[in-house]
Amino acid sequence: MDIKPLAGRVALVTGAGRNIGRAIAIALADAGAHVAVNVRASVDEGQSVVDEIAARGGEALLVAADVTQRSQVDAMIGAIAKRWGRLDIVVNNAAIRREVAFAELSFADWREAQAVCVDGAFHCIQAALPLLRASGKAAVINIGGMTAHTGAAKRAHVVTAKAAIAGLTRALAHELAEFGITVNCVAPGLVDTVRKPSSAGAVPAHHAVHQTVLGRRGRPDEIASVVVWLVGPGGRYVTGETVHVNGGAYTGG
Repeated sequence: MDIKPLAGRVALVTGAGRNIGRAIAIALADAGAHVAVNVRASVDEGQSVVDEIAARGGEALLVAADVTQRSQVDAMIGAIAKRWGRLDIVVNNAAIRREVAFAELSFADWREAQAVCVDGAFHCIQAALPLLRASGKAAVINIGGMTAHTGAAKRAHVVTAKAAIAGLTRALAHELAEFGITVNCVAPGLVDTVRKPSSAGAVPAHHAVHQTVLGRRGRPDEIASVVVWLVGPGGRYVTGETVHVNGGAYTGG
């Protein structure tokens, strides 16, 4: 069995400085991919991921860019092409997750969530498309969320953005199939992560409403393992799907 199923491939992971993004970047590198680690401003966190990948025998590149800014995304894709000459995997993980009651939600905060999650995915996929088309076995993974399907209080901006990501996934699965590009959405739920001090509470409020059947919260590496499978040889017949990874907290479509 090939223990490095992604050897020779190049991946980009946005929002990869911490938590699920970090775990995905490391897991892809462990599977043999060269990984571009994207952060917007947390350069120290991003460099820590790059250093950890190197310590594990992998190869990574720090690419700081605001995914809402097309010029920065174009420069990021250009840096990846210059370093490795190809790009096979794009994981759109960057997102806004702050909680705020809808009555108090400013339009600026609403737009920021859409810009980072939805516009960011648009920019990254479109800018990377020439390289993805050339791959012959490319894959796009959009990181969604359980609450896009269940709903949640104080998360209207986040739920809306994540629901849009699921729709974008289905649309692009049809449009990009002719180039051999698979497009899937991974929707984590109830995962233990470290949240910034500015977040409204260390644990999202909806965690108190939803419970897993496994009796525990998930780990970032358990989300990452699903991503690795989907972009690898075993996932080539899967496209247009939203794959829920939430310990049974939500089992709908």
